[in-house]
Amino acid sequence: MTGTNAARPKSLPKLLIVEDDVGLQRQLRWAYEGYDVVVASDRASALDAVRAEEPDVVTLDLGLPPDPDGTTEGFATLQAILTLKPDTKVIVASGHGARESALRAIADGAWDFYAKPIDIDALGLIVARAFHVHALEAENRRLAERSGTTALGGMITAAPEMLKVTRTIERVAGADVSVMLLGASGTGKELLARGVHDSSPRRNGAFVAINCAAIPETLLESELFGHEKGAFTGAVKTTEGKIELAQGGTLFLDEVGDIPLPLQVKLLRFLQERVIERIGGRKPIAVDTRIVCATHQDIDAMIAEGRFREDLYYRLAEIVVRIPSLAERSGDAGLLAHHFLKKYAKTMHSSVTGLSPDARAAIDAWGWPGNVRELENRMKRAVIMAEGKLVTAADLDLAGDAEDVPLNLRSVREIADRKAIRHALVRADGNISNTAKLLGVSRPTLYDLLKSYDLHA
Repeated sequence: MTGTNAARPKSLPKLLIVEDDVGLQRQLRWAYEGYDVVVASDRASALDAVRAEEPDVVTLDLGLPPDPDGTTEGFATLQAILTLKPDTKVIVASGHGARESALRAIADGAWDFYAKPIDIDALGLIVARAFHVHALEAENRRLAERSGTTALGGMITAAPEMLKVTRTIERVAGADVSVMLLGASGTGKELLARGVHDSSPRRNGAFVAINCAAIPETLLESELFGHEKGAFTGAVKTTEGKIELAQGGTLFLDEVGDIPLPLQVKLLRFLQERVIERIGGRKPIAVDTRIVCATHQDIDAMIAEGRFREDLYYRLAEIVVRIPSLAERSGDAGLLAHHFLKKYAKTMHSSVTGLSPDARAAIDAWGWPGNVRELENRMKRAVIMAEGKLVTAADLDLAGDAEDVPLNLRSVREIADRKAIRHALVRADGNISNTAKLLGVSRPTLYDLLKSYDLHA
């Protein structure tokens, strides 16, 4: 190995160049004088450099000895580097079957690919971008390790879209107003509701949650308002409802859109007068609790159809917070995957330590229709199923082959359309008119697309 000397400044970002052409080595060292450059000419010296120097970014020529005219040794080196240091950004260069090599390299975990002959300036931009992304990911991991120290407790995110939501939650938490959280299933609505409570003056009171969709209509009134002894068959004792139990604290009504109309009237009365009557009781009971509610449904459409009271909506939704899907939270899928891996590896006493390159690529590529809940479930199962130290794409049930990427333009267009429609539906909370506006198409056209792609609002 060459290019290591005591005079190298230690404050510069470390860049490892794996290249067997001595002339190109010199050219690259000169071009990248803004980095702490280490040079290696084969697999053994490259791995020694990774162990000793721990570079953030590596440029790797696939044509290494003893196979300089092929790519076998280069791909073996790529896998070895990522096994040693999975967070390394490896930029692969090759002149041998560029397209096939690029597909395989990305599938194997390379961060980017560059076809020879090398353009120093263009490659320099890729290298700079790789260092920037590596720095962002390192900061994301630091944020994950600090979970539980912020106002919102377990909320783990570095995505601007979600950080905006958490800042909004922190601002409104101190005001004693009702908050409605709108977002798809699995986006973390209860976690944010707890964040409202934990950041509010009511934090020392109880946080009481109830899923209105999970309780039969015949029992929901009793669950919310309680009942007196003898109020109905089986009422053998007086029981406080969830509203009373949340006295001095916060009541979280999950899936509030599922509350039946007759019960909506009773809930509205409580919000107006701040008193309740238990089933079978006649005595008004004053209750001081804050209401936070959530739903994945289109409340505007429900109001228009007469399925949800407009006056109740305005009482519940003094502040409305829209929660982005995981697909809209740039970079968070990988960040959360590492968090869940560490969590379940610890609780299950597993020897799993990280994600394989193909697992990281699969996590970044997947659309996560089930959002954070789906990601957590897949990671939990993967920690159980993993046979080695690293979770693979197969363990996540996300295995795929780079060669399977469709090249037919119609297929590519369909994939892009599906993804755009799903994202627009999420952003518009399932509202067809707003979704059509976001996509720049008419309502009839959107209905045709939904039918054609078997998608549902």
